[in-house]
Amino acid sequence: MIELKIKRLSEKAILPQKAHSTDACFDIYANLQDPVAIQPHETVLIPTGFATSIPCGYWGAIFARSGLASKQGLRPAQGVPVIDENYRGEWMIPLHNDSDITRRVEYGDRIAQFTLLPYPAISLNEVDELDSTDRGQGGFGSTGK
Repeated sequence: MIELKIKRLSEKAILPQKAHSTDACFDIYANLQDPVAIQPHETVLIPTGFATSIPCGYWGAIFARSGLASKQGLRPAQGVPVIDENYRGEWMIPLHNDSDITRRVEYGDRIAQFTLLPYPAISLNEVDELDSTDRGQGGFGSTGK
């Protein structure tokens, strides 16, 4: 089991939780003094009230909550925000409103979910030529529908 050290930065912060022990991700809760309105197509940083010490070799992967994204159009901006292992500040979720309606986020709302994922040690090796493959330089849509 991986240990994630977590520090509450606010007395009222709700620490991440899983609804079921078999869930892949922990829910992340908004830690707001006052409700926040997110205008259509706007991104707002939402505080969580906690910081972490992620173990060496891992990173925090933040994902959208499927219900929030599909029903309200709210999702983390930038796809999958990254929390690096050496970051010790408050986790802030850049929540984006994809809808055409102003959305409201309040204290205690579940705004995203996260898990820890390992990353490999990688060394870049610059070369003059790359080996050839059947695909070659075929890009987007090159393999058909």
